[in-house]
Amino acid sequence: MPATSHSHPSRRRRTYGLLAAAAGLATAGALVAALPAGAHDSRHGKPLPSRYQDVQLLSFNDLHGNLEPPTGSSGRVTEIQADGTTKTIDAGGVEYLATHLRQAREGNKYSVTAAGGDMVGASPLISGLFHDEPTIEALNKLDLDVTSVGNHEFDEGAKELARLQKGGCHPTDGCYTDEEFGGADFPYLAANVLDEKSGKPILKPYWVWKKKDVKVGFIGVTLEDTPGIVSAEGVKGLKFKDEVDTINKYAKELQRQGVKSIVALIHEGGLPASTSYNYNCDSPGAGDGISGPIVDIAKNISPSVDALVTGHTHAAYACTINDPSGKPRTVTSAASFGRLYTDTTLTYDRFTGDIARTAVKSANHVVTRTVPKAPDMTELISKWNTLAAPIGNRAIGYVSADVPNTGTESPMGDLIADAQLWYGKELDAEADLALMNPGGVRAGLTYAAKGAEGDGVVTYAEGFTVQPFANTVNLQDFTGAQLIQVLKEQVSGTNASAPKILQPSANLTYTLDLTKAGADRVVTDTVKLNGAAIDPAATYRVATNSFLAGGGDGFTTLGQGTNDLVGLDDLTALEQYLLANSSATAPIAPPVTNRITIVK
Repeated sequence: MPATSHSHPSRRRRTYGLLAAAAGLATAGALVAALPAGAHDSRHGKPLPSRYQDVQLLSFNDLHGNLEPPTGSSGRVTEIQADGTTKTIDAGGVEYLATHLRQAREGNKYSVTAAGGDMVGASPLISGLFHDEPTIEALNKLDLDVTSVGNHEFDEGAKELARLQKGGCHPTDGCYTDEEFGGADFPYLAANVLDEKSGKPILKPYWVWKKKDVKVGFIGVTLEDTPGIVSAEGVKGLKFKDEVDTINKYAKELQRQGVKSIVALIHEGGLPASTSYNYNCDSPGAGDGISGPIVDIAKNISPSVDALVTGHTHAAYACTINDPSGKPRTVTSAASFGRLYTDTTLTYDRFTGDIARTAVKSANHVVTRTVPKAPDMTELISKWNTLAAPIGNRAIGYVSADVPNTGTESPMGDLIADAQLWYGKELDAEADLALMNPGGVRAGLTYAAKGAEGDGVVTYAEGFTVQPFANTVNLQDFTGAQLIQVLKEQVSGTNASAPKILQPSANLTYTLDLTKAGADRVVTDTVKLNGAAIDPAATYRVATNSFLAGGGDGFTTLGQGTNDLVGLDDLTALEQYLLANSSATAPIAPPVTNRITIVK
């Protein structure tokens, strides 16, 4: 059980903007100064500052509580070589991220570190088990100055987000150590997230970094569609406004305050044509460049904003996209899980107070694991792992091979759906089928042991990494016609351009024809349950998680079910299924992904 403490030790907060230089890579040199190098103040005989000052902006996004080095493909990046070939590099882990950032700051007295949201949420057990307090502590040690909120910051609701910002022990679980949780030393920005009653942002909309006579404003927003991808309970009482309108509004407000250098932190992103982190997304040619929501957003944000730090898509890019005046503007994203960081040089003009945009340079850098580990991060990870070990090391099942979470239909997605149908039948023998949202399958299971548990053993920690959201398993009744509509919603409506293919239990089969458009991609007469065609007038009992049962991910029909029955959380359902259906001598095999026949 968590320790409980009533002490309130004073917390030492860093003074924003007065950053201590730590260690590393120098940025490109400043532009030629407009004042003579030897100019002096006539009254005091002191040298006058250069007109131009390079400001180093270090940024990252979508950490998702990955304090330890992420495993598998989540812990690698792809790099384009000089000859056009690619290679993969192991990357990530806050012990290494801390070292890289500290080295990068060396020699840069004007350095600020910002993030693009989703610092927490969908986190591995070491952070998620403790409501992400360990990640906030790590970010404080990383000297993060400011971040926008992401959609995952709302997984546990606005009150829990406020606790992460301000500190205090968890209202249910209490304190985990003998010290009260201190909260974030950096501001979370939520300019477009409003309280429905007051109409005001729930957190600060912007923040200004200052160093001597240099100041840069930061505006933080998350994607407007956050309510569509977060549980209804997590965004209850909140209103999410348009990203562009919000940023433009606060850019004007900052300018009225005399802040002319502005960076937008946007938890929304794009998709470059290549998955390699060092791809030149400004390269010309058909099929090159970057696509996705951030393109239209960037084209419409006021030219007074000088750079955009983005996220959400977990992609890596350092591009330029023209602002409304046709002037190129830097747009960056550092993939996810702490595998990359972006180093951007913003050249500040002391005469105008603005950024000389022609001088902006930006590049992503790999958080390699070849540098020394930061001792303070190693100590932090050890502390929280010690607390998590009794829970995390418990065996909850056995697999005969890797169970990956990749593909339109993934073995891990199918396994979860099978587990939820099995658990659903334990709740109600009338349960007919199960559907799992692909975004909720956060990882796969690996056969090789990650610790001392042995090959093939599934630990609670590994299960938690797969399903970290604590959604409940819900049973609802739907007509056959509604069930067909649910399948069509995978590829139509809000999911038309980016399909979200639900992972089905083994007894549901159908054909998905990707050569067609919209809802027609689901071939209706192929949809069968236990080999029999779906009867539009019949009633079917469907198991889903509470996120889908609330109509999440654009599945509005799933929010219209009747005869609700709410069970335990989804990870418990997976654990009970694995314990009942696998053993050390008879491990469960990865499901064969043949439930959906895909025509391309």
